[in-house]
Amino acid sequence: MKKEDRWRLAVKAYLACVHWADEQIGRVLNALDESPHADNTIIVLYADHGYHLGEKQRWSKFSLWERTTRVPFIVSIPGGVTGRSTKPVELLSIYPTLIDLCGLAPNKRIEGVSIAPLLKDPNANWAHVAISTLGRNNHSIRDERWRYIRYADGSEELYDHETDPNEWSNLMAADRSPLQAEVVARLKAHLPKTNLPQRKE
Repeated sequence: MKKEDRWRLAVKAYLACVHWADEQIGRVLNALDESPHADNTIIVLYADHGYHLGEKQRWSKFSLWERTTRVPFIVSIPGGVTGRSTKPVELLSIYPTLIDLCGLAPNKRIEGVSIAPLLKDPNANWAHVAISTLGRNNHSIRDERWRYIRYADGSEELYDHETDPNEWSNLMAADRSPLQAEVVARLKAHLPKTNLPQRKE
């Protein structure tokens, strides 16, 4: 792939797709701004999960690492604050957030938590984690600083995003500090208790 310069061309094509999508979103937002609904419309923008473009020796969108589990997630409300939050959230939060913002009765049967507090203050206290699952019994737990991964075979990974944002150093492979042991225990407590078989299409 490197010899034929396919790597550079593949990255270029991927970035071109992102640029094209950005342009279309801009067109929609411009039309909304020019409409009578600009002041009473909630906008939620999110996307499919990310893609490894050679990182960690992978060309794939299926992993439990940051590159593929992180997605664009933007919420704009009329008169809302402008800001960016580093708190971990899930796409499961879209429905409860919209219910919250629209003043509707909450649905206790759904999963996910409203991120309305973060829309008022991006730095608000946030005790929630983001959980990603890939196949049965393979889970990633992400808080604001750490990512813990546990696979179905029992193997584990731990990454400190404060010092290792690209997740190169698996801290589970080394002697763990008391802090890391506490982090693992805390994040492991969020692992799903029920793991259904993967659905076959």
